[in-house]
Amino acid sequence: MEKWFNVGKIVNTHGIRGEVRVISRTDFADERYQPGNTLYLFMPGSDEPLELTVNSHRTHKSFNLLTFEGYDNVNQVEKMKGGILKITESQQGELEEDEFYFHQIIGCFVKTIDGTEVGKVTEILTPGANDVWVVKNEAGKEILIPYIEDVVKKVDVNEKVIVIDPMEGLLP
Repeated sequence: MEKWFNVGKIVNTHGIRGEVRVISRTDFADERYQPGNTLYLFMPGSDEPLELTVNSHRTHKSFNLLTFEGYDNVNQVEKMKGGILKITESQQGELEEDEFYFHQIIGCFVKTIDGTEVGKVTEILTPGANDVWVVKNEAGKEILIPYIEDVVKKVDVNEKVIVIDPMEGLLP
């Protein structure tokens, strides 16, 4: 079964020549929306995605503006509003060492360097200088783990295990 990953949402049309406004959900917009790349449009209430080939990409204000091959006027793209643009797992690019996709981290079990189980990563926050991993323990309490070298010592996405060295006051 194919795994799909959200890269953006079509929120409106732009102009009359088939351009759509996309709120991007990818860190790699220039690569992802490169002309010639394939994206899959999932519309609410539809099971089958529409395969689209990017024809052009530019940014305007906080939006990515895209056109697709075969869609060259506003009437053709009007019905795409509200649709989610996705890619397949095989379309994801290779990351540098110690870089991870969110879906690789969410669901990992967290333990301390002495083996004490902390909980499971349920969410990733991106507030600023570093990501913060939300870990839920057995009691249902959320613990916020900063993704910094001093705290996160090992990440094994294959085994779904993260080892941390918690600084004082981090754990309850």
